[in-house]
Amino acid sequence: MGFLQIAIMENKKPVYGGQAVVEGVMIRGEHHVSIAVRRPDGTIASKREPLNPIYTGFWRKIPILRGILVLTETMMLGINALIYSANVGAEAEGEEIGKVSIAITLLFSLMFAIGLFFLLPVFASKGFEGIVSNDIYTNAIEGIIRLLLLVGYIFLIGRLSEIKRVFMYHGAEHMTIHAQEHGVPLDISSIRKYPTAHPRCGTAFLLTVMVIAVFVFTFVGREPLWWLLISRVVLIPLIAAVSYEVIRFAGGHDNKFIVRIITWPNIALQSLTTRQPEDEQIEIAVEALKGAIEADRSI
Repeated sequence: MGFLQIAIMENKKPVYGGQAVVEGVMIRGEHHVSIAVRRPDGTIASKREPLNPIYTGFWRKIPILRGILVLTETMMLGINALIYSANVGAEAEGEEIGKVSIAITLLFSLMFAIGLFFLLPVFASKGFEGIVSNDIYTNAIEGIIRLLLLVGYIFLIGRLSEIKRVFMYHGAEHMTIHAQEHGVPLDISSIRKYPTAHPRCGTAFLLTVMVIAVFVFTFVGREPLWWLLISRVVLIPLIAAVSYEVIRFAGGHDNKFIVRIITWPNIALQSLTTRQPEDEQIEIAVEALKGAIEADRSI
């Protein structure tokens, strides 16, 4: 698994985002994606690919719609990066993991996430309908349950050794992008000075989705039950699109005090999804970032 750091294209210069994968890092540039993965023998496997023009062209500039595009692109890039990293790890044993098997696994993971974070809170909050007299309060309770489930889930999976390593690569990705954004050399000693948290992290996106969902669902009736359940699913793209706009704004105004206060929970949550990386993991993040930068400059 990994967490996408949202890449926002500014007029002045490209802003890079990335994702931690199995023993590696994926970086999305302005026009290319770059992946670097550590092989079992310690060497580095890497590849660069151009991005689909639909994700970099005119449609990317339209508010709300670009959020849906980013969500789609995130899923597609994530699947491809996971397939690549998984096969790099399997090639030492002469095996190959097919796209179909990984796609099926991710589909079930998506269904599990929707059930756990969007449908389960609905049923859990139904018990409060006879206690509170207002749908707004019930929706707020539903949102609190959803947030607790998210934090609890991240905390629990963070206890797994395999996920801990992914979280270390996640930290390496953030630290390396911090260094690039501050214009310092991309060497380990310089990168070590930066935090593992980043305001444009996908973890921040997840938390923002949960908060925005509370406000959006406030305007959706709770009866009948079938409508309540369907609304929680069909409104996910809209909620994700609005959340992207919030993260985009925060990323461009993170020097403002009020923005830092509002986004503090996003940064705090990253204490669960990032770890201090090893030097070898920072090396992988640097390789991926340099690959994206060099590919973009070659155009």
